[in-house]
Formats: sequence, C-alpha cells, structure tokens
Amino acid sequence: MATFKIVHITKYQYNWPIKESINEIRLFPHNFDNQEVLQHQLLITTNPNLEISKDFYGNSVGNFNILEPHKEMIIESQMLVRVNHSLRIPEIDTTKVQDLELEKGNNSSLLRLCSPEVITNQKKIDSYLKKINAANISVIEIAQKCSEYIFKNFTYTKGITNIETTVDEILVHKKGVCQDFAHVLLQFLRTAGIPSRYVSGYICPNSVGFRGEGATHAWVEFYTPSQGWLGIDPTNNVWTMDNHVKLSVGRDFNECSPVKGTFKGFAKQTLSVSVSIGYEDGRQFEEVNHVKLQKISDDVQRQLDLLEYQLQLQLRQQQQQQQ
Repeated sequence: MATFKIVHITKYQYNWPIKESINEIRLFPHNFDNQEVLQHQLLITTNPNLEISKDFYGNSVGNFNILEPHKEMIIESQMLVRVNHSLRIPEIDTTKVQDLELEKGNNSSLLRLCSPEVITNQKKIDSYLKKINAANISVIEIAQKCSEYIFKNFTYTKGITNIETTVDEILVHKKGVCQDFAHVLLQFLRTAGIPSRYVSGYICPNSVGFRGEGATHAWVEFYTPSQGWLGIDPTNNVWTMDNHVKLSVGRDFNECSPVKGTFKGFAKQTLSVSVSIGYEDGRQFEEVNHVKLQKISDDVQRQLDLLEYQLQLQLRQQQQQQQ
C-alpha cells in the first residue's frame, strides 16, 4: 500500500489572444478496489463551469469552455491517492486465445478491443507472434513475452515522437516513450486476438528508478476471463503495482488523452506539462515536459505572418507619430 500526492499542471500559451477555447479533460483518478481517491481538486484558468460525465469506458470526463480572449490557459489537477495492489504478478492462468472466443462473441466492447491497427509493418508483428508460438501458449505468457521484447529492443528516448507518431514509425526507429511502447504492445496483443486497452496515468516508483517517473505515464491492460483486466507496463517490463496510479482507459491515447481541445483564432501555441509526485517519506519528484505539437498548416502560418507584419507596421507608425 502506498499514498501519493500528485500535482499535474498543463499549461497552454499563445503568441496572440485566442477565444472560445473548448476543452475536454480526463484528469480524474479512478476510484476502484485497488485505488482509493482521498482528495481531488481541479483549478482552471478563469474558473469556468465544468460539466462532468462518464464515457463509454466509465472514465470521468470534464468539459468546459473559456469564451473570453486569453493568451494562457492553465489546468492544475491536485490529487491524493492510496494504491493497494495485493498481487505483484497475476495468478497462474492457462487461458489461451481460443478460450476467449466465447466471451468476445458475447461482449462487443471486448471484440472492439481486439482489432489491431492496419499498418505497413504488420509482418514484423506477425513474425514475432509466430516465433513465440502465440497460438499455443497462455494469454499471460504472450503478454509477458511481447512486453519483454519491447523492453529489450526499443530505446526509451524523449523528444523524438509526438502524439501523431504512428506504430509503423515506432517499429522502424525503435525509439520512443511510454505511450509509443503501449501502442506497440497493443498491436501485438490485438493481433494475437487478446482484448487490450490503453491506460493513462502516472508511475511513482520513488527510489526504484523506473522509466517515466515524474510525468504522465501509459501502459496496457488485457483481459482474461478468470482475472479480469491485468496491467502490464512495457516501458519498464513490469506488472502494474503500487507504483501505478490510473487516470483513464481507452482504445488508444486519443480516447484517454488527459487534455484535448480546440480554439478560435490564429496563434502559435506551446504546451508544457509538469507532474510533481510527493511520497510518504517526504521525498518530492518533479519534471517538466515541453510537448511537441502537430505542425500548423501553411495557411495558418501565412495568417500568423500577416498578423505579425501588421503589428510591426502599426508599431512603426506609432513611433513615427511620436517623433
């Protein structure tokens, strides 16, 4: 059992005022048997009205709008969470992929989570599953072997991928971060026919030194009839334990992104995410990540250049009038 105080700050900044910012957040820690939410508070720029509902997967989702012009938006989520995973590893389970067919046939949501992406490098996935004889070993063994393969053959490297990076790209350069490795593991497991879902959350290892500490983290849960959803973290090649705090689940990152939205106006935006984790022994860990965003279109860039030119022109005219 472990208790963590987590502060997650998302900061958007714009070089020009924007308006009608429309946002969706999944920053509400799960409250379930192995995870108790003791406190949770959200602080958002301008204190907008927040509407909370449940999505298809049971995640709490918050929606809010900021209508007035602004050049900065900060979302701060403060939580105190107690985690208690009694089992460090799953029980012995001989369930094979073919044993899942009946459950998948009776549960459309499980069936949906079995469909892999259509990718160019699918032969690499198929080849490894054939190598480990996935058709004849247990579901748990498949997950273990695939997680170990990613851990040993992919390099944890920050700053070379973003939320738009595809599974194909990750398979080629074999570098990335936790969300990339989670997507690759999902491709393996779903190709094998195992219902699997993406998990968004945090990893809080204190002195253990796992990769991904002090930032939003991602791992995978897969389904077995006898034990339900089991979590495995390919970034660190471990089963989820007291160090993992769950926020939301979905088919992929897009379905459980902590923050996403849109706005009206022409502006360049920057995004930074900081996570601070406080441990019971008083230790504090904090990290700030500057997130790579999708490149703006040529049309938006032209509009921004025009605005910049008009501003410079106005400044020169003002200076001439003052002389």
